[in-house]
Amino acid sequence: MSTAKSTLTRVTSPLTDDARTATGSALQGALVDLIDLHLLAKQAHWNLTGRNFRSIHLQLDEVVDVARDHADTVAERAVAVGVNPDGRARTVADSTRVRQLGPGYLPDDEVVAAVTDILAEMSKRFRERIKTTDETDLVTQDLLIKVAQDLEKQHWMFEAQR
Repeated sequence: MSTAKSTLTRVTSPLTDDARTATGSALQGALVDLIDLHLLAKQAHWNLTGRNFRSIHLQLDEVVDVARDHADTVAERAVAVGVNPDGRARTVADSTRVRQLGPGYLPDDEVVAAVTDILAEMSKRFRERIKTTDETDLVTQDLLIKVAQDLEKQHWMFEAQR
C-alpha cells in the first residue's frame, strides 16, 4: 500500500474554511452513524429470533437501505464541500457513538427495544448537526434534515412495536 500523497488537485470548497471545518465534522459524524447503523441492522437481521421474526427481519432491511443510501449521499456531500469522508472500518469502530448489540441470537423484543433506542439517540445527534449547519451550510442542512426525517420514521415504526 502506497503512502505517497496524491498529486490530484483538492476539490475547491464553496464554503469558508471555518464553515467547511464545522460542516465537515457534522458530515463525518453523520457518516459514521449511518455506516454503523447499517452494520448493526444487518447484524440484528442475521441473528434475529422470535415470534415476530419475519416482520422485524424485513423492517431491519429497510433500516439498512435507509442507512446505506444516506451514507453515500452524506459522503458525496462531504467531498463536494472539500472534505474527505472517512468510512473505513477502523475509523467507524474507533469513533462510533452507536450502542452495540451483543453477539449471538437476538430475541425480537430485545432487537425492537435496542433499535428503537439507537434510532432515538441517532435522531438527537442529527438534530444537533442540523443546528450546526444552520450557520455553516444550508445545503448540507437540507440533506441532514432528510436523513433525520427518515431515521425518525424508522424510530416511530420500531417504537410502535414496543
